[in-house]
Amino acid sequence: MASVHESLYFNPMLTNGVVHANVFGVRDWVTPHKMALLVLLSELGRAGAQLGLLERRRLNRLLLPLLQGPDMALSRLRKAIEECCPHLAGSVHIRLKLMAEGELKDMEQFFDDLSDSFSGTEPEVHKTSVVGLFLRHMILAYNKLSFSQVYKLYTALQQYFQKDEKKNGADESEMELTNPEELDGKMEKEELDGPLREEEIACSGPLSQKQAEYFLSQQASLLKNDETKALAPASLQKELNNLLKFNPDFAEAHYLSYLNSLRVQDVFSSTHSLLHYFDRLILTGAESKSNGDEGYGRSLRYAALNLAALHCRFGHYQQAELALQEAIRIAQESNDHVCLQHCLSWLYILEQKIFDSCVLLEHSVNKSLHFGLPYLASLGIQSLVQQRAFAGKAANKLMDALKDSDLLHWKHSLSELIDISIAQKTAIWRLYGRSTMALQQAQTLLSMNSLEAVNVGVQQNNTESFAVVLCHLAELHAEQGYFAAASEILKHLKERFPPNSQHAQLWMLFDQKIQFERAMNDGRYHVADSLVAGITALNSIEGVYRKAIVLKAQNQMSEAHKLLQKLLIHCQKIKNTEMVISVLLSIAELYWRSSCHTIALPVLLQALALAREYSLQYLASETVLNLAFSQLILGIPEQALNILHMAIEPVLAHGAVLDKGCAMFLVAKCQVASAASYTPQKKIEALESAILNLNEAKTYFAKVDCKEQLRDVLYFQARLFHTLGKTQERNKCAMLFRQLHQELPAHGVPLINAFK
Repeated sequence: MASVHESLYFNPMLTNGVVHANVFGVRDWVTPHKMALLVLLSELGRAGAQLGLLERRRLNRLLLPLLQGPDMALSRLRKAIEECCPHLAGSVHIRLKLMAEGELKDMEQFFDDLSDSFSGTEPEVHKTSVVGLFLRHMILAYNKLSFSQVYKLYTALQQYFQKDEKKNGADESEMELTNPEELDGKMEKEELDGPLREEEIACSGPLSQKQAEYFLSQQASLLKNDETKALAPASLQKELNNLLKFNPDFAEAHYLSYLNSLRVQDVFSSTHSLLHYFDRLILTGAESKSNGDEGYGRSLRYAALNLAALHCRFGHYQQAELALQEAIRIAQESNDHVCLQHCLSWLYILEQKIFDSCVLLEHSVNKSLHFGLPYLASLGIQSLVQQRAFAGKAANKLMDALKDSDLLHWKHSLSELIDISIAQKTAIWRLYGRSTMALQQAQTLLSMNSLEAVNVGVQQNNTESFAVVLCHLAELHAEQGYFAAASEILKHLKERFPPNSQHAQLWMLFDQKIQFERAMNDGRYHVADSLVAGITALNSIEGVYRKAIVLKAQNQMSEAHKLLQKLLIHCQKIKNTEMVISVLLSIAELYWRSSCHTIALPVLLQALALAREYSLQYLASETVLNLAFSQLILGIPEQALNILHMAIEPVLAHGAVLDKGCAMFLVAKCQVASAASYTPQKKIEALESAILNLNEAKTYFAKVDCKEQLRDVLYFQARLFHTLGKTQERNKCAMLFRQLHQELPAHGVPLINAFK
């Protein structure tokens, strides 16, 4: 199920993906890159009507990221301008060349001429526009420079230009020595690779205030909306360290460092950065300025709350509880109801690890609604629904509760919670065994457009909800035998959530599980056994269960039974009902294979009682199929056929292809066993009906490439055709059986003693 509490982290930097930073003591200054931008603006004003409408529109779109972004190499700037207007790029280059190869007075004259842009009744640039503010800031910054600083700026401009000239000279010599075809391929590769992010933000000195704000805003937005487009964790940390080297009291840079450390699950660095963030926030007085006398206390209580959230995320529940108690104490002293509601939500999460605290959660929802906190109220409803789903409440009641939370989402435009709600519905339908409904909800979420405004080229929904839904979609396709489609979905997941991203473990687990099922279906138990270690690393319960399945398939019954008994006790302790039922079914199968058929019945009845109590319809149907098989073994096939009709419909409607094949195979076995007491004519009809069911089972098994089951079906069909005197069909089935039998090792267990 989707984790609905990830968004409870108090994030003072992010409001719709925008960082509200205040870099104390850092101002704008003139750099060679900014001088190149000033030349571009000057040439743009000179060009006037000569520029076409399309070119002017492209340049206007280019200007904003250039003005806000960090300094870049002249070659990259010129290339960006050439893509919009080649003629203007040439003019900018010539103007910079004259200034760099001229004298100092040429640069002085250039800045004097910039002021003319604001003169006249109809000035080229309005003073309050984005370009006007940039020009005024640069003119003021230049006028404040001393003579020595002006000379240093001029020297830096010369070096900036000469570096570009040297690079162009090297590129030209390389072009002469390189084959034209190879050069085309290289240029194509460079275009496809796109700009180097580290190069974009590399600069000779510290970032200015606006550049730092833009950089932090951009990276925080990318971490929230599309982590793949953000800088790699190591590169981002390097740039943040460079930023903090020039301004150690930059609080928001410490917070972005905290978010970056969370990406790679670095406990020490994330704790260190979080504490530094709140220390700097208090020392600089930012909170006191915005919140009066309460600012200092507010920082302390939210620092404790964030520390509790951090410890909870890494599983340090005792430390989290201590930090949470501190946050509650400070919030109570300050009468901060909003902070107390956040604390109450986290208190529920911590106590959930020990016991079910439904009352606490309901109280949290009511209080959040009372204080006008729809986000927290909705998260509480989502958690309540998740808890009730595990407790076995009816699906219609849960969907009604989710409908009420959806009204809150749409009313307050909480797009992230809309996604979580749909992912939650997908997971609930999967839990209850309604794969068709789960598929519908998954498709609904994937076809939705985000309500949040994000930059062009950024994936709108790279959140945990989408990772959960895509994983379910991959598993649903694999269950129906569409392994190619499942591989494509997993490939998309790997691109969208790289291995170092925080949600990568979701698709890693599903990928391993799908590979495991394919290996088991194909009879490659050694391959399946090698995958168990990977599954155990991601989910210990799933790993132990699958290890027992492999041992059972390899006829190591005693080892499998010991493992399943230990797993059963553990799952009962942590109240994982779904896994408890699956373990009970596996234990029953072990009893069949050991010819202890009567001992298997109480185990199956216990599993059926649990499945019905917790409304797990699909598991209940599977348990009934196992009971029918037990009755067949015990010699009452008529009774087995009667109860099969109760269970087979949900399996055929919502079940996996393998389960459908097993169900049809079991129906055929029961029909053949029942036909022993029929009249000759009726017996022939029953056997022909069984052959049709076996054909259907064979189709299902072939779809998932389950060779062992196919071999058993062919053997059964050959026997039936022999009984009916159909020699040609019998020989065909016998030939196919022999081919599979030579390919696969014999399992050494009588055919009738295995349901799956």
